[in-house]
Amino acid sequence: MNIKSYDLEQLEALCSNIRNRILEVVSRNGGHLSSTLGATELIIAMHKVFDSTKDPFIYDVSHQSYAHKLVTGRWEAFDTLRQLDGICGYTKPTESEHDYFVAGHSSTSISLGVGAAKAIALKGEVGKRIPVVMIGDGSMSAGMAYEALNELGERKYPMVIILNDNEMSIAKPIGALSRMLSSAMASPFYQKFKKRTESFVDNFGEGAHYIAKRAEEALKLITPGILFEEMGIEYIGPVDGHDLKVLIETLEIAKNLGKPVIIHAQTLKGKGYEIAEGQHEKWHGVGPFDLESGSSSKKSGAKSATQIYTEALLHLAKENDKVVGATAAMPSGTGLTPLMEAYPDRFWDVAIAEQHAVTSMAALAKEGFKPFCTIYSTFLQRGYDQVIHDTCLMDLPVVFAMDRAGIVGEDGETHQGAFDISFLRAVPNMTLFAPRDEKSFHQAIGFAAQYDRPCALRYPRGNFLEAELPESTPFELGKSQLLVSSESGILFIGYGNGVGRAAQTMAELDAEVSLLDLRFVKPLDGAMLRRLATRHSKWFVFSDSAKMGGVGSAILEFLAEEKIGGVELVSFEFDDAFITHGKTPDVEHALGLRPEQLARRVEAALGTEKADATVLA
Repeated sequence: MNIKSYDLEQLEALCSNIRNRILEVVSRNGGHLSSTLGATELIIAMHKVFDSTKDPFIYDVSHQSYAHKLVTGRWEAFDTLRQLDGICGYTKPTESEHDYFVAGHSSTSISLGVGAAKAIALKGEVGKRIPVVMIGDGSMSAGMAYEALNELGERKYPMVIILNDNEMSIAKPIGALSRMLSSAMASPFYQKFKKRTESFVDNFGEGAHYIAKRAEEALKLITPGILFEEMGIEYIGPVDGHDLKVLIETLEIAKNLGKPVIIHAQTLKGKGYEIAEGQHEKWHGVGPFDLESGSSSKKSGAKSATQIYTEALLHLAKENDKVVGATAAMPSGTGLTPLMEAYPDRFWDVAIAEQHAVTSMAALAKEGFKPFCTIYSTFLQRGYDQVIHDTCLMDLPVVFAMDRAGIVGEDGETHQGAFDISFLRAVPNMTLFAPRDEKSFHQAIGFAAQYDRPCALRYPRGNFLEAELPESTPFELGKSQLLVSSESGILFIGYGNGVGRAAQTMAELDAEVSLLDLRFVKPLDGAMLRRLATRHSKWFVFSDSAKMGGVGSAILEFLAEEKIGGVELVSFEFDDAFITHGKTPDVEHALGLRPEQLARRVEAALGTEKADATVLA
């Protein structure tokens, strides 16, 4: 869709059509809503002024980029948003040449822009190409954004940064005077005047420079841009992020300045869908919903693992005032909102700052508190150095509660919780364990509360996999629980949600199987594994985690160290590849991880059924 020739009226009509298309598809498929509705005019203005086939369009997180997808040849395909083999919910270069970079985690965009600007300079393309970055005010709470701004201000590469402020969290302008000054600063007259003044003042030495600088700073003290100006980056704003005429004029100015510029645009979350307009966290990411009423289409069912965690931690916090906790900008998603409401002085949302969350909790642990650092598995990757250097090196009793471990479905590659076992198992002083159902989760939290060393437990998005199994017994360090015992020689080993997957697979088999709830992958229950090795020669591992460095790997290392032979081990963990997006059952089927598929894979490994290539794929 080439919108270069569109007039203002046509562009405004296009924005309305885009919002309708987004609402139509997201209400059916689920996805990110309020932020992408709010960014529509910004994106259309970007495409009007710049060229995404040559100018790097870099969207921070990129959950707000649906309008970008719709104007770059994906209008019809948008029906498949977040479905298996369909359009990704984030930017993805393999999907379109207009998508510059894979994005899904916060605060990487300005660094990418700086890198792109360096490449453009090295290629001699300055003036022909320019990076255009869109970053939300929430993403500006992470330190990486300021690391990039620090270098950008020093090197002065031409770059346009659009700060999409939909919460007024950077700074509030002070009344009508501020708005007037900001509009004036965005005008061609002001920019031309500033350049001429700088040239004029150069002829009058340091004294004139000092006076001019002080006058400019006095003017800017009543605008929100002084932080960026002090870092050496031109600031324009705040501007109305829904006024296409102003946005296009402002972007044209910024494009021609030949220096780094931040345009501070204020937008309304959920713009165009009245039910979602404003600061309603629940409309950030949604499941399918009814467009007329806004009510969720999802039927209530069993408690999610996150709800169980909230209940367990609330009970613990009530009993023990040393229990504290933090999350990184995901209080609702991690279930910490009720804790923050009940104990606002003990539970904190530290914004998009996983590194800070981990290290601050380590200090609380040193001071005698019991911190629960509650972060999605995929986001804890961002705080890995702090887990090693600030927590485990000091052997401090921080509990890492890792939500969304395993397949998370429609968010895809950037969000699948595949790697936490692999990257945490290598860290000295770290203990790793996992619950399998509601009761064992309460028991796991109880164990974590009294454990005096660093530990991490993982649990899935949504519900635990249901299975009829013996009741969970209390957690003891490094102890597993044998749930089903047989003399068949076949042993299923489940870890966390993998226990339910193993049990469901057993129900599909015409064979007796022993089932072990491993519980701890570090330390392993050596005594139990040695005993089971004398009775079972075929071991199958079930865990929603990466195979490389995962549960099967840990067990094989143990067998090798103990010189235990005669055991054949097959792991049904994830292969060495990033996992695509789609509804969780569809993704599991594509990976061969549905119970009926796993049963056929077990039979094939045992030689009791001819392997089906479609099942083993």
